[in-house]
Amino acid sequence: MSSNPHARQVYIISDRTGVTAGTMSHTLLSQFPDIDFVRHTIPFVDADDKVKACIKQINIAYETSELRPLVFVSFTDTNFTKELSQSEGLVLDLFDPFIEPMEKLLKSDSSHVMGQAHGPSESNDYMNRIDAINYSMRSDDGLRMEGYENADLILVGVSRAGKTPTSLYMALHYGLRVANYPIADDDFEKGSLPDPILDARQKVFGLMIDPMQLHQIRQKRRPNSQYAQLSQCQSEARQAQNFFKKYRFPCADSTAMSIEEMA
Repeated sequence: MSSNPHARQVYIISDRTGVTAGTMSHTLLSQFPDIDFVRHTIPFVDADDKVKACIKQINIAYETSELRPLVFVSFTDTNFTKELSQSEGLVLDLFDPFIEPMEKLLKSDSSHVMGQAHGPSESNDYMNRIDAINYSMRSDDGLRMEGYENADLILVGVSRAGKTPTSLYMALHYGLRVANYPIADDDFEKGSLPDPILDARQKVFGLMIDPMQLHQIRQKRRPNSQYAQLSQCQSEARQAQNFFKKYRFPCADSTAMSIEEMA
């Protein structure tokens, strides 16, 4: 959360978990990189009293900052959207631009039923994603390399290059079993990666990162440590890139990419 008192308040409100609305709003807000946003996700707003509580919170934010809040909503009940529109925020319905044109094309009314996207027909997909999340968590940070034969993908890169959040995002959204391995000093000294990774090299994908950004990220985690020194970050980034070239691993630069883009 930003400490800037002049930051624009953003509310992501949904009658379900808010994950879809959060992803869509994040993509839209990323188009305004020079503006400081403070995001508030309010899920399971499925009753009139909850809507009124949201309106009160939005109005207080407006009175406090004198900046009109952005309000992203994903409701199946359009009455909730209309009610929220009476607040001091700019209410943006993330589904409305698509539903009416689809109804016209398909010549059918939408169901407006909560949870429709997660009905019984998708139970197998749901269980696959849960299994993938469990696998990715068990295989995080180089753990359980003996299970790499069950991986769909293995992300490798230096510590803090974005491997773990990308692994979990791909598991959650795509049901992929993604392991990740942090390349460290021991690997650089040996000049090679562990055998389980090389045996599964067709599944390996490398993540690179700019040394300066790596330094800044590590400095927040372990201030003034050897781990966070710029020279250490430069050395690790260079040697990791040499590994990617040596083993011909496909790779991407995570420096200026969001988790969604990397996934």
